[in-house]
Amino acid sequence: MGLIDAKNKVPEYQRFYQAAYKAHTRLWKIHPRSRWYMGPYLVALWGGFGASIYAASRKVAGHNTWFGKD
Repeated sequence: MGLIDAKNKVPEYQRFYQAAYKAHTRLWKIHPRSRWYMGPYLVALWGGFGASIYAASRKVAGHNTWFGKD
């Protein structure tokens, strides 16, 4: 039974994260897969921010659509 006899990896992970934290690595950059998680997140975050600024500036200019005059 794999789940019952599984090795406790918590102390191993704790040493890994504490060593990286002592080296002043940001928490969200420590894990090896973090770039795969942060990449799409940052694209969505800044893309949404840019789209909202673009839409707001068009609304201020008097246009009610994303493209064209009206």
